[in-house]
Amino acid sequence: MTLPRPVSRAGGTKVKRALGVQAALEWAFRVEKAQLELPLRQDMNEEGSGFGLEYVLLQRAALGCKIDGGQHKIGGYTHEDAEVIAATVAGLPDSLGGKRMAIRVAELARAGLTPDWMPSAVPRCVPTIVKKNQHGTHAGTVVVGTVRIRTRSPRTRDNWKTVEILACPVTFSPHPKQIEAARRDYDTWRQALGCVRDGLIAGGMLREVDVTETMPRDRPWQRRCA
Repeated sequence: MTLPRPVSRAGGTKVKRALGVQAALEWAFRVEKAQLELPLRQDMNEEGSGFGLEYVLLQRAALGCKIDGGQHKIGGYTHEDAEVIAATVAGLPDSLGGKRMAIRVAELARAGLTPDWMPSAVPRCVPTIVKKNQHGTHAGTVVVGTVRIRTRSPRTRDNWKTVEILACPVTFSPHPKQIEAARRDYDTWRQALGCVRDGLIAGGMLREVDVTETMPRDRPWQRRCA
């Protein structure tokens, strides 16, 4: 996904390339090989002012300074818009996962992936013990108790014997909590992308990319009414 050179209209206005936030992230991290510069905690940086890289870039933009690129990409130039996008990701707030979420967003974008929200996953009841023999595969059982029963025979008087009570342990696969966790992770990732999108649009620092309002689907596991 190589960005074309901006086209100049009459009067010298440059036409930016419109990208949704997910496409912009994948371009920055996958194509341009932008890297995160996560700000150090203030108590770990003696000279730190407590400002993250996103703040520094905003200040540069306000002063009209050009952002230096190319310091990360081996053998080539890293587009300055990609640097701005990476810096915005690095500035994700703690309420959305902070540095941990920033790393996850960057890794998924670099791989061109969306979080696995387990499409079409339906919990199914399956045995936890499976045994195989010459007759095939069947569910295994365990002894969960005993009971005494009375047996009667025409030739003998009543007898009592102990009989084992067998049960087949089962579980649900995938477990409902596993599905819930995967979809909660998707929601959090999408919220983080919304934060990045809003920051890039509000910052107005991108020179050749126009980040649009387009977002990944909201709760794609919910069926849409026709």
